[in-house]
Amino acid sequence: MQGSPSAPLARPRRDVFSFSSFIRHHRGEPRAGRPPKAWNASPVLVVLGAAVLLTACQAETSPAPHAERPVQVQQVAFEKNGISRDFVGVVRARYETDLGFRVGGKVIARPINVGDRVRTGEVIAVLDPQDLQLQVESAEAEFTAATSTLAQAAADLKRYQTLKERGYAATAEYDRKKAANDEAEGRLERARRALDLARNQLAYAELKADADGVITATLAEPGQVVALGQPVARLARHGEREAVIALPETWLGDVSQAKATVRLWSDNSRQFDARLRELAPQADPATRTYAARFTILDADDSVAFGMTANVTLERLEQQPVARLPLAAVLNRGDGPSVFVVDKSGELKLRPVTVTAFTQNAALVTAGVAAGERVVTLGVQKLEPGLKVRTVDARQERARDLATTSYR
Repeated sequence: MQGSPSAPLARPRRDVFSFSSFIRHHRGEPRAGRPPKAWNASPVLVVLGAAVLLTACQAETSPAPHAERPVQVQQVAFEKNGISRDFVGVVRARYETDLGFRVGGKVIARPINVGDRVRTGEVIAVLDPQDLQLQVESAEAEFTAATSTLAQAAADLKRYQTLKERGYAATAEYDRKKAANDEAEGRLERARRALDLARNQLAYAELKADADGVITATLAEPGQVVALGQPVARLARHGEREAVIALPETWLGDVSQAKATVRLWSDNSRQFDARLRELAPQADPATRTYAARFTILDADDSVAFGMTANVTLERLEQQPVARLPLAAVLNRGDGPSVFVVDKSGELKLRPVTVTAFTQNAALVTAGVAAGERVVTLGVQKLEPGLKVRTVDARQERARDLATTSYR
């Protein structure tokens, strides 16, 4: 019809599913506009049976027992504490001197070189002796003149003494002759000493070794003009050999009581006992270390001068210590402590006394007993009273090494 509102189109009605409708459906109750159906109880029974079965399973199931946690342990073993440290040094001679001329002049010869072995009295270097020879000749001429003057003065004194005894010479004149004779004797003695000095200086033109040893350095060359006392060569005497090291301040108080051993880098298999001979009283201004010289006992010719030596100082403590891994020590704000596993496998947190920490171990003096088992890994995740299963660290390492070697 035209002009009248159109009726809304009828939409098909959708059923809303619910539990009540589900029950009605299976009971056979008719819904509006539908014929009744016969009730089927089998699906309901299946659902109820499954619910009962699940409830029974939950009631009969008990919680699984908590498994013991494996931990790595190490047995405590006390030993004498020997804190050691290595210092690198150089082998030196105990007596090493710089040789120089006792007079100045021009070097005309140096027959030795670095590394040469010399004997006592062997010539090291030679100066030009011309000027020194002239001084000797001048001293000899002065000595001859002084000898003649003394002879003349002595003759005059003898004559005036005779005249004085006879009464022909005045006493004052005699005294002047006696004074002249005494002066001539003094001049002669002075000329004799000057001649000896000139001859000695001529002998000093040859620089000679004053002991057996090895030349470790040459400090002047032929043609060079050197001054009095200027070093020309360095001589390391045969005899005692020493290892020279730089010692820090922390070892000053213990170096005199520490046990010292020396090993050479050229032959690390050999070890020599050493003894502290000298310790510098003042630190080096640049390195702030103290020079220490250790005498190498029973050193033979294989210990050459200038070799690199490794000096090991071992400081012995009176109280025995137990070396535990650093990972075994736990500190939660109340001091260092460790976890100890008792006989029943339960963890006990035990406070300990640590005297020092080394690069890879903690030195414990109290708090644990010998033979006790200490946890060495994962202590941050453990709590006291926890039941654990122990694994010996040393046995594990031995097993790993054996497996690696077998492969």
